[in-house]
Amino acid sequence: MAQSTPTSLRLPGIVLGVGLGGFVDGILLHQLLQWHHMLTSTNHDRIGVRYYDPHTVSGLRMNTVWDGVFHTVCWIAVLTGLAILYSRVTAGRRQVWTSRALWGWILVGWGLFNLVEGVLDHQILGIHHVRGGPHQMGWDIGFLVLGGLLVAGGRLLARGGRPVEPPATGAGRTA
Repeated sequence: MAQSTPTSLRLPGIVLGVGLGGFVDGILLHQLLQWHHMLTSTNHDRIGVRYYDPHTVSGLRMNTVWDGVFHTVCWIAVLTGLAILYSRVTAGRRQVWTSRALWGWILVGWGLFNLVEGVLDHQILGIHHVRGGPHQMGWDIGFLVLGGLLVAGGRLLARGGRPVEPPATGAGRTA
């Protein structure tokens, strides 16, 4: 009997993690806590984007539009991650969804989202911060530290998981 190679969950897990991490950021920080929206710090940004004061109706409307663009990108990342996962795993899907490897890579993706978004939007572009105000640098650094911890913890979890191997022909459910 020919030995099949394990299915790699790295790419779909990371892409899913980027999208899901973006959703956590957008839903928790933008909508529920209302600490920031996509353009809330553009009065102090580094690229000259017009300021849309989130405390005015017109400013909140524009920030909400850009939050919607952000959520659309997150949604596309989740759909893309699911499509990649679906294309790689045709059988034994329950085994995949309960695997430490997949959830580890999802945490890595979430951490990468935090690191890229934190460095790009908070530091380089300066278009928003985790929580603006006198302690915004501390909040931004905390966001980056969380991202680093998610990447490290996700790598450990993924490394501790067994590779997902396609079941032998005729074994297991295919749905």
